[in-house]
Amino acid sequence: MKDNGPLLIDGGRPRGAGDLFARLDELGIAHNTFDHVPVFTVEEARRLRGRIDGAHSKNLFVRDKKERHWLVSCLSERKVDLKWLALELGTKRLTFCTPRRLAGFLGIRAGAVSPFAILNDTRGVVRVAIDAELLAGEPLNFHPLDNSKTTSVSREGLLRFLEAEGHPPKILRFPAAGPVAGT
Repeated sequence: MKDNGPLLIDGGRPRGAGDLFARLDELGIAHNTFDHVPVFTVEEARRLRGRIDGAHSKNLFVRDKKERHWLVSCLSERKVDLKWLALELGTKRLTFCTPRRLAGFLGIRAGAVSPFAILNDTRGVVRVAIDAELLAGEPLNFHPLDNSKTTSVSREGLLRFLEAEGHPPKILRFPAAGPVAGT
């Protein structure tokens, strides 16, 4: 985000893609970034896949009534049942966060949600959950705080980044098939 963008909930300025790349380099995590037209949906991102190998994700920023927040990453083709997800996360009901919360907690805009946005969760408020099947892919592809880029990292690299940022992920094992709700 630009310097004149909204502030984080702690009053600080959000860090951007350059800051993320510097952090990945500092941690010794190899990464490769592709520039492309901005994409806002999984469907739009599918058109880019011909030139970007690896596993692609769907990323959700959700909360419950107790104001607990989760960033959930799963396979891009995954149908997400929010009732099932709430049970897996140990809560009763989840709703999608507003753009204001997205900017305040993760320093990004809609369309740029990814585990990399944890870089801006300086208060450690957001919990991370990742689809086990997504982690089985190589490399893993996510927006680097900017939906006009896609950054590829290894599974080990992503996990090292999340651990270093104080956000060890909960690994989710989605059911093979089931009802579609809240996708």
